[in-house]
Amino acid sequence: MVFSSNVFLFLFLPIFLGMYYLVGTRYRNLLLLVASYIFYAWWRIDFLALFAAVTVFNYWIGLRIGAAGVRTKTAQKWLLLGVVVDLCVLGYFKYANFGVDSLNAMITSFGMEPFVLTHILLPIGISFYVFESISYIIDVYRGDTPATHNLIDFAAFVAIFPHLIAGPVLRFRDLVDQFNHRTHTVDKFAEGCTRFMQGFIKKVFIADSIAPIADHCFALSDPTTGDAWLGALAYTAQLYFDFSGYSDMAIGLGLMMGFRFMENFNQPYISQSITEFWRRWHISLSTWLRDYLYISLGGNRGTTFQTYRNLFLTMLLGGLWHGANFTYIIWGAWHGAWLAIERALGVNAAPTVIKPLKWAFTFLLVVIGWVIFRAENLDVAWRMYAAMFSFGDWQLSELNRAQLTSLQIATLILAYAVLAWFGIRQFHAQPLSGAPKAKASQDDADIQVSGNGAVALQGAWTGQLRAVALHAAILLLFAASVLKLSAQSFSPFLYFQF
Repeated sequence: MVFSSNVFLFLFLPIFLGMYYLVGTRYRNLLLLVASYIFYAWWRIDFLALFAAVTVFNYWIGLRIGAAGVRTKTAQKWLLLGVVVDLCVLGYFKYANFGVDSLNAMITSFGMEPFVLTHILLPIGISFYVFESISYIIDVYRGDTPATHNLIDFAAFVAIFPHLIAGPVLRFRDLVDQFNHRTHTVDKFAEGCTRFMQGFIKKVFIADSIAPIADHCFALSDPTTGDAWLGALAYTAQLYFDFSGYSDMAIGLGLMMGFRFMENFNQPYISQSITEFWRRWHISLSTWLRDYLYISLGGNRGTTFQTYRNLFLTMLLGGLWHGANFTYIIWGAWHGAWLAIERALGVNAAPTVIKPLKWAFTFLLVVIGWVIFRAENLDVAWRMYAAMFSFGDWQLSELNRAQLTSLQIATLILAYAVLAWFGIRQFHAQPLSGAPKAKASQDDADIQVSGNGAVALQGAWTGQLRAVALHAAILLLFAASVLKLSAQSFSPFLYFQF
């Protein structure tokens, strides 16, 4: 089951929310767990057993670590056991096919018979729930959170359906208090509905509309320079609106249930360095990699070379986490190399002024990286790169023009206009360097003109009308997106494959 489906919108979600607010507070976490398991089992009920087993195992490991004491030798042994088992589960389901295929490619080149392995199906969301389980037992070992004795709360944390399939990557220590005490208000519920609708519009109205552009361009056997750049730019926009749309929907659903999840995106395409990009893109994953991988490798506590090595290895492994393909490994190495270069050059990762050349160079690096991230294999990636940088025919090929529609191109232009508008506005309103800049909120306006009651009243009315107009536009676009969803047969999220 996915958020962008009629069965979720008109069956699962209304029934769940109705029951959620009818049952007492005591049983809401249990209901959330049961609903999340139903949500997951809608895809494959047999993999629900694996999901539950991983949950119970890490719950037990957490208790063992907690009983042994913070950072003790015994606790370290239990932690090692937990991490090894978690990674073995992830490695088997996610990388066994890749490993056997790579081995077969090598041994067949020497004339040997290849190994035969039944294709292993990748359970949806396994990367996310394994990472969350690992973060929990590491936090217990470090003393950042006590080991929980409430299996229902822990299982609900791992399985909570808003973030189950494609993140954000949550941490038990950040949500444990909300599982015990969370507020349910009309304002929070309304905020959640608005956020969900915004994400739905991003996904269905924008991402799904420009997805065929990227698909057509990457499928061309002989793309022109124009085809290749169009495909690269289309995928760059598609991936952002698809994944950030999912995150918005997850955050919105959490608010409807009283939870407040961490933000996962902060206008990444306005970044002026790769370091800044990773502070704005998939924030929950980048902070997870920093806290549990980069720091564990030594962080910046060693020599300068070791710091660069740790940065590179962190992103290399982060690329491998995305999938069992050399394309992801190279993509991770690409970003890891630039992170190390920027650290060596002392690049400012929290600029306060937009410098067009730095922004353009960073955006180019990101787009180049997305090409190999999107490519099915190295041959497709090479074909796209060769076309992009041959600077030959900038016209679209006849085959590509025949498949594209004016609506798709218009939506792509709209997507980049939205990125530019909201990106620049966010940059000036809340830079990464510190607290948000002072901006004239409605309360500020009322204070500034408090000497003139008529002006204050006019400002209040203007703000209310603007809010009403904005919510009306969101509602209309959401309705249009629902109609569009009903007209199309399938609307998968890109990050389901990870």
